[in-house]
Amino acid sequence: MTTAYYTHNDCRLHDMGAGHPECPQRLDAIEDHLLATGLDIALDRRDAPLAQISDLRLAHSEHYILELDEVLTHLADTNDRHYFDPDTVGCPATRQAMLRAAGTAIAATDAVIDGSARNAFCAIRPPGHHCTREQTMGFCFINNIAVAARHALDVRGLERVAIIDFDVHHGNGTEDIIAGDERVLMASFFQDQLYPFSGGVPLGENMINVAVPAYTRGPAIRELIEANWLPRLDAFKPQMIFISAGFDAHREDDLGQLGLVEADYAWITQLLVDVADRHCGGKIVSCLEGGYSLSALARSVAAHLRVLAGL
Repeated sequence: MTTAYYTHNDCRLHDMGAGHPECPQRLDAIEDHLLATGLDIALDRRDAPLAQISDLRLAHSEHYILELDEVLTHLADTNDRHYFDPDTVGCPATRQAMLRAAGTAIAATDAVIDGSARNAFCAIRPPGHHCTREQTMGFCFINNIAVAARHALDVRGLERVAIIDFDVHHGNGTEDIIAGDERVLMASFFQDQLYPFSGGVPLGENMINVAVPAYTRGPAIRELIEANWLPRLDAFKPQMIFISAGFDAHREDDLGQLGLVEADYAWITQLLVDVADRHCGGKIVSCLEGGYSLSALARSVAAHLRVLAGL
């Protein structure tokens, strides 16, 4: 079986304005690098359907979904823009991109569970891990990884899944949604005292939050992962692993101050592949979160994909 690679042009159409770091060019940089390196031909490219509004209820409240959908539908109808906060901007294409991103995560989950792909990577935007059950924030409108994980549990009948988040920023939205859900084990590291300034005290016993100081480099983070994540993951024995794959902990990324390089992302991915091989037949779905230095993002995604594809 191959590694499925999901993306869609709808995800490029969401645009929060000139100079915004979460820009359509992020996906272009990834695509260009995959083509230039030849990695593109090793991947099983797939499109994905739009999520249904009802799918979003897996992770978000009815009130939030209806209110968000009303605002984004209005923007699409009027060609207008709306600032949910200073950093999170809706545009006419946001609704379509948001539903495509969530639909991609769901389709990848189904493909891996059904066995048509061993694992999958979703090159999607807008990202999702800051979006809480009831709040848009941090460039995020719908929590794609939480929707996918809950789809695996509530729709597809799995009993235990793990969510891994290696973005430089704490995945506060995902934690808000799944804290206390004993079917989910969430493990993350993130830069301490960085947006959204949370995570120091986990919200539930199913959370493994590893806050690391600014300027921490790869070797130290590898040690923390082995000491904090690995024993809990092996004891939990997940039936599937979901990855919030943010690449902004790279040393070239200006939105954080950690010191990872491509080899560190490859090492983390290999550790997760090994855990998945031990416990769940290799089942992994990875969804793009952060990563704003375009060259570093593209190189890091390629390192991640090479390991997923066994290259």
